[in-house]
Amino acid sequence: MTRRVVVTGSECTGKTTLARELADALDAPWAPEAARAYAEARGGTLSAADVEPIARATQAALEAAAAGAPPVLVADTDLVSTLVYARAYYGACPAWIETACRASLAELYLLCAPDLPWIPDGVRDRPAEADRHAMHAAFADTLLALGARVALVSGRGPARTACALQNVQAALSPSPSP
Repeated sequence: MTRRVVVTGSECTGKTTLARELADALDAPWAPEAARAYAEARGGTLSAADVEPIARATQAALEAAAAGAPPVLVADTDLVSTLVYARAYYGACPAWIETACRASLAELYLLCAPDLPWIPDGVRDRPAEADRHAMHAAFADTLLALGARVALVSGRGPARTACALQNVQAALSPSPSP
């Protein structure tokens, strides 16, 4: 059975870089963020009608990365991101997506703090600190409500990666037998 570690959080928090670094450090495959590819293909303009195709693309990317049943899979986001962003941007999310989130929770969610500089890239659209912190809180609240195991990741460069790796190793270590 593949144990998933999901790098998640608001935009411009280093998720993709961290997911790649973790996958390398763990010698594990990684699933890139499907929503980003979808948004880039649409020129960055999305609507509520895009939520379900993004969710399906996310599921397909995770399934493809898990082919061959590796022991560990690192994911650059999952359906939780779709749920959070759909609620934040459109006020609602299709019920099946929340149900799928609950049914497929990862072993660990690494929630990236919004402590890195915001860099425009044509897809990102919330540079204001207040917006970034509000979205971070939405992720934290959603993960808590879903009952997910969460570790906050902060810092820059190697310190951020070390923080993430420490949490991953703690989450994936076998529990001592009684």
